[in-house]
Amino acid sequence: MTTDTAYPGAGLGLPEHGRGSVGTFPRRLVAIFIDWMACSAIAHMILGVPWGQLHGVNSLLPLALFAIENVLLVGLLGTTLGHRLLGLQVHRVEWLRAGEPSMPGLGAALIRTVLLCLVIPALIPDRHGRGLHDRAAGTVILRSR
Repeated sequence: MTTDTAYPGAGLGLPEHGRGSVGTFPRRLVAIFIDWMACSAIAHMILGVPWGQLHGVNSLLPLALFAIENVLLVGLLGTTLGHRLLGLQVHRVEWLRAGEPSMPGLGAALIRTVLLCLVIPALIPDRHGRGLHDRAAGTVILRSR
């Protein structure tokens, strides 16, 4: 039995640093925070949800906006607002192995988003730095710059 001590993404043939390397956890966390704050602000300004409301049906509106943002933007563009600002992009692993980066598509984005909204799966990384939500969807977040 061998121990894999290589950097995240080595097993996927990705560079260790810079463009095309696996996005680090802190960078991904800041991107999620940006997306969450943007969705909360939209829910507050447009839908009238009180800022920071933690109970009642209205408290789920920011989460619903966050889910819609993730499914549509990740599925079609491979990036959310937070990802874009931090130089991250979501790709399908199977296409990376073939040498052709591609957008995840709506199906993979839906799987990824449902698990991301549950929070815990995103906190369980593998040796390649991918959370459970990315593994289930067959995706990986790479640095785009």
